[in-house]
Amino acid sequence: MAKEKTTRDQPNGSTEDAADKPIRTELKLSELHAFEGHPFKVLDDELMDQTVESIKQIGVVEPLIVRPDEDGGYEIISGHRRLRAAELAGLDTVPVEIRNMDDDQAIIFMVDSNIQREEILPSEKAYAYKMKMEAIKHQGERRDLTSTQVVQKLSIDQVGEDSGVSRETVRRYIRLTNLIPEVLDKVDAKQISFNPAVELSYLKPEEQKEFIEAMDYAQTAPSLSQAQRMKKLSQAGECTLEAMCDVMDEVKKDEWDHVTLSNNVIRKYFPKSYTPKQIEDVIVRLLDQWQRKKQRDQER
Repeated sequence: MAKEKTTRDQPNGSTEDAADKPIRTELKLSELHAFEGHPFKVLDDELMDQTVESIKQIGVVEPLIVRPDEDGGYEIISGHRRLRAAELAGLDTVPVEIRNMDDDQAIIFMVDSNIQREEILPSEKAYAYKMKMEAIKHQGERRDLTSTQVVQKLSIDQVGEDSGVSRETVRRYIRLTNLIPEVLDKVDAKQISFNPAVELSYLKPEEQKEFIEAMDYAQTAPSLSQAQRMKKLSQAGECTLEAMCDVMDEVKKDEWDHVTLSNNVIRKYFPKSYTPKQIEDVIVRLLDQWQRKKQRDQER
């Protein structure tokens, strides 16, 4: 991360207070670089294609928010996707708004500018919440709040309040930053659900690597209860690859013990007046008939 550009404190972490005589101008793309540690991914996807086409037709309407970097050029606070789209559209310059912000103000502004997007990955939200919490915490420490625990609690509360979620939700998302990249990628890909992922975040990094093997072995994702059991195994120092395979294998055994038929599949074969018990009786009777016929065919 670039060094702080100003040491002046602000009364709170709002984006309005972050502004200090903003200057609107045009800058060359070569003068701009990404915010270090920026947690939001810039993907060349369908949405990017639409943005590129829009820029080709009407240009970049909303200026990028940047701050001067004492090492040269300007650091982007908000507008990483617009910069990429402008590059793909073949532009040489983009409109920008230059603001003087210290690191904490820049982080808070960057997170607030992106966190309300419709499509945001769990990993993006996790690291964004963590970065903003640390920035608010640092601001509190600079104001000589002596209790680290108080500052930590207040910073999490502030992140939750600004994002419209509970402090517990913020805390659980931040837990995801303890996952190794291979596991976190599976969370982003919806191969592992959020709640089990939070429990898996308590596993040691080497245990998480072996968990990937156990998941590949079972060819299924962990349930919440399975993830909780692996967490307990880790706390007891017993979270081996074999133990995790045993836990994950239970899903496959469960699948053999239960057969589920959806109501839509079954109901089309029965009158609407039939109760669930009547439907069950008919199905069992038909299965009995099928089994007896199968036995007769085998005896011939």
